[in-house]
Amino acid sequence: MKKEMTKPNSTVRGMLCILLAAFFFSLMSLFVRLSGDVPVMQKAFFRNLVAAALAAGILLRSGEGFRVHPGCLPTLLKRSAFGTVGLIANFWAIGHIGMADANMLNKLAPFFAILMSIFLLKELPGVVDILSVAVAFAGAVLVVRPSAGMASLPALVGVAGGYFAGLAYTYVRKLGKLGERSGMIVFFFSAFSCLVCLPFLLFDYHPMTARQWMYLLLAGCAAAGGQLSVTAAYRLAPAREISVYDYSQVIYAALLGIVVLGEWPDTLSVVGYAVIISAAVGRFLFNRKHAG
Repeated sequence: MKKEMTKPNSTVRGMLCILLAAFFFSLMSLFVRLSGDVPVMQKAFFRNLVAAALAAGILLRSGEGFRVHPGCLPTLLKRSAFGTVGLIANFWAIGHIGMADANMLNKLAPFFAILMSIFLLKELPGVVDILSVAVAFAGAVLVVRPSAGMASLPALVGVAGGYFAGLAYTYVRKLGKLGERSGMIVFFFSAFSCLVCLPFLLFDYHPMTARQWMYLLLAGCAAAGGQLSVTAAYRLAPAREISVYDYSQVIYAALLGIVVLGEWPDTLSVVGYAVIISAAVGRFLFNRKHAG
């Protein structure tokens, strides 16, 4: 099957949106971590509540309201269901392993996004696409440290979070091709996640301090920025062309972990980060060389 061609400007804009999303999501992870001993479902609920409110404001200002584009509802439901599972898994992992490592495992999502795009969207990757993601995946394996932690529950949950996030991004791309608006995609997912988390919140609510409220509200704002950015990115360009840049989140997460939390990555993690950065830089240079 002939590969879909994407305009160079769309690829560059998609890349910039991915980089911006990575920054926002690393901030979100930091605020979630700082919120302390709060149940995962409670964290997820308030994170998504803020994102839903901000996305609702965007939809209301657009004048088109909450109308779903014809034929998009089934795909919206799939994107929301898989995204919710990935989010909860990622939040749980953040609370049990280092923030940078948890984010790195979640960033297996680009690998899974490319893989699932082959089957769901018929967007076939080229040799460079496959190599860049394979190298990044190898870097992730170094972060997981298979000799010591591959079989640990937190690591496995983190990998599962990356898989479901990648699957959700594939459906984001499909929604973009169907013409659905970014604001509606973000709002639908956030509202869906709130409804899933609400029963757990009602039966296991833990009172929060003013500081915890502040951190979860900040997490919600950062999440909204990340969702809008990543949604725009996968609407602009196929996963095979831009998803490797999603791994930049590990750089932000590692720096925030060092500066704010005092979490210094070990030697294997640093090597893994260097491998991932090399894959992203190589992909960027290849894109620039073949932009014409």
